[in-house]
Amino acid sequence: MSSRACDVLVIGGGIIGLTAAWRALEAGASVVVLDPAPGDGATHAAAGMLAPVLEAGFGEPGQARLGTASLALWPAFAEALEHAAGLAPGAVGLETTGTLAVAYDSDDLVAMRRMLALHREWGLGSAEITPDEARHREPAVGQRLAGAAWVPRDHRVDPRAVHGALAAVVAARGTVVRRAAVSLTWAEGTVVGAVDEAGDGYAAGTVVLAAGHASGTLFAGAPTRPVPGTTLRLDAAADRSPAVVVRGAVQGRPVYAVPRAPRSDGRREVVVGATSDEREDDHLTRAGDVFALLRDARAFLPGLDDAVLVETTTRSRPGSPDNAPLLGRAADGLCLATGHHRNGILLTALTAAAVDRALGVAPVGSQAAEAVEAADQFADPRRFVDTYASADTYMSADTYTSADTYSTTRGGTA
Repeated sequence: MSSRACDVLVIGGGIIGLTAAWRALEAGASVVVLDPAPGDGATHAAAGMLAPVLEAGFGEPGQARLGTASLALWPAFAEALEHAAGLAPGAVGLETTGTLAVAYDSDDLVAMRRMLALHREWGLGSAEITPDEARHREPAVGQRLAGAAWVPRDHRVDPRAVHGALAAVVAARGTVVRRAAVSLTWAEGTVVGAVDEAGDGYAAGTVVLAAGHASGTLFAGAPTRPVPGTTLRLDAAADRSPAVVVRGAVQGRPVYAVPRAPRSDGRREVVVGATSDEREDDHLTRAGDVFALLRDARAFLPGLDDAVLVETTTRSRPGSPDNAPLLGRAADGLCLATGHHRNGILLTALTAAAVDRALGVAPVGSQAAEAVEAADQFADPRRFVDTYASADTYMSADTYTSADTYSTTRGGTA
């Protein structure tokens, strides 16, 4: 067994974990990231919608506040990341062109109008338009349409490009170890490091737990669960596919299509998604899910019939009991950055601001203070500790494998 010391140990190498690692590096810290397959969790499947408006749900005003605060930070976040990675402006695929919401039949339109009423109540800025107006905004939309709405404040980014930029920065300035963490290390009630699957230990002044849905296997105060979903990646002719995000419902079933910028060959990637289930995390794609996503996407976008199905991806989002993330210090020496549920990409910029505050680094973006205030109010990382991890949970003798190691079941990262 060997040991390694660093200022900040990040458990999880997805978009959230690498964002935390980047911000720690900006603070001048030495950083180690533990993850057996960085970016192969929820980040790998994500389509990249930055959609605080259409993701706003009844009874979840806090999530809407978090989303709008994070979206305001995304332009500065993307610019700073591209600069840090030595990339050209626009390399991470941030597009602020709005989103077209569509309804397939009369029942879908009723549901849409209920959602639009909620948006008006919360000041989220969406408006119903006619089907003809929808086709004018997006000519790829077909004739079968009961109604539509324009959502100017929902945008998109390319998650794999963002992760690639983060990975380049962290690899150049920090250390990535391709192993899973199996336990946190405690000393007198303080987290002081972790142990990996090979039995090697890591001592750290701060541990950032960003292991996606597996975070709860390492710290009971982060009660995360897997919420699997499938996305499809199509290769489509640019003139037969959407140029803006199109999302809506077909007989109550949600579906979306997220386009990337056209390539020089006149084609583009279109990400179609996404299913959402409460089941085990197995990375297995079900035939029925592929069929349903393609059937419903082509109901709005018939030109996708000619697209090539390039990839099916099933990964698990990290859910929390209230579907809001856990951001900030949860115990002495332990910072949480997990539980982002369906909005991990959207909330990446807000997570950066929360980590900045926790580590004492200057935040990215002039509106970071508002984002941190929203995180304090709606993403308090200690809100589940009393329920899921009382002091007896991790201070009793039978939870230790040695005097200072908190024993957990092994969990991967996402």
